[in-house]
Amino acid sequence: MAAALAALVPTGAAPARAQTAQDGAAAEAGAPVSTITVGYLRRAERGVAISRLQLPADNDGEAGALSGLDDDNVTGEFLGQKFTLVARRLKTGEDAVQGLSDLAAQGAQFVIADLPAGALVGAADSPAAAKMLIFNIGAPDDILRQEFCRANVVHVAPTRAMLADALAQYLVWKQWRKWFLVVGSHPEDKLWADALKRAGQRFGAKLVEERVFVDRGGARQSDSGVALVQKQIPAFTQGAPAYDVLIAADESAVFADYLPYRTFDPRPVAGSAGLVPTSWDPSNEQWGATQLQQRFERKFSRSMSPLDMNGWTAARMIGEAAAHGAAADPAAMKAYFLSKDFALAAFKGQKLTLRDWNLQLRQPILLSDGRNVVSVSPQEGFMHQFSELDTLGFDRPESKCNFK
Repeated sequence: MAAALAALVPTGAAPARAQTAQDGAAAEAGAPVSTITVGYLRRAERGVAISRLQLPADNDGEAGALSGLDDDNVTGEFLGQKFTLVARRLKTGEDAVQGLSDLAAQGAQFVIADLPAGALVGAADSPAAAKMLIFNIGAPDDILRQEFCRANVVHVAPTRAMLADALAQYLVWKQWRKWFLVVGSHPEDKLWADALKRAGQRFGAKLVEERVFVDRGGARQSDSGVALVQKQIPAFTQGAPAYDVLIAADESAVFADYLPYRTFDPRPVAGSAGLVPTSWDPSNEQWGATQLQQRFERKFSRSMSPLDMNGWTAARMIGEAAAHGAAADPAAMKAYFLSKDFALAAFKGQKLTLRDWNLQLRQPILLSDGRNVVSVSPQEGFMHQFSELDTLGFDRPESKCNFK
């Protein structure tokens, strides 16, 4: 993976800081307003899904960032700060470095980025990024927090290892320890499978069999599609050794959503379908999340996706740092994130903090069945000497990050 990647490179919404009467008085007196320009850089391609109900919105992620900046501006009004977003969508085949340079030319020192791994590293290493702080909201690749970590990239998106560990903890807690793993044939599917296998070994699950579902293309929406799937999936899953749960590794969205209710043996499905680990779910109503969900739905007339939540979180991190005096300097903002003062409320039951060894945001992971939040990891009983959130993903002793 490292060689392949190298080849690609050319909360609760209320801010934590209490506002004083003097702040408001200064703003009302006509004190100068400081404008903080936040860039948003997104990949060219649109995501895929088996069900048309799961197709991402055209403004997926960007809408979340805008919602977060709306919350920032509530506080900014009292502090003489105004947050604005400048967005740049890459064209097919366009280098992310050019997109980042365009945002820098518009005054953005902080960039929320939804980019694939190779493009993110290339952008972070570009001259334009030297005086920037980039917030990764779209790339789950663990290697970006390991061998390819960068000192100017804060990772808001959870890693594959974090997602896999969150799922594994719940399955082990349920005593569903025998796993039948089905892996897609695309590179990202194999990376997800590696994370799931690591999680299983880490928490005591047993992999009874692994099979590869080869993507041979074809028309998913043909008139005979349902009938073919109804015959294909039982045949494909037949003959596996006794197992408790079928785990699907299908980031490319080729087969996983066809598995529930169609497997040969009547077993639950998890991973890329069935019970799915995620940074956010539109059904979440705990910890005041309903307020955030409703505000978002009123503004954008749709539900809030995981990528939207990542965008919201990145925007709120910027707002929190600005409220604590780190608005103009990316280095000062990063220092604040790494200090004991930083903790972001994000409607997940625990405040979020930043890992200093790889700049990954600690966060609970929701486990969703597509209609409800079934559970939230880390699970009870999985202990850690510093933070239970560090039971998710690569811990400090496992880190291979040497910041560049």
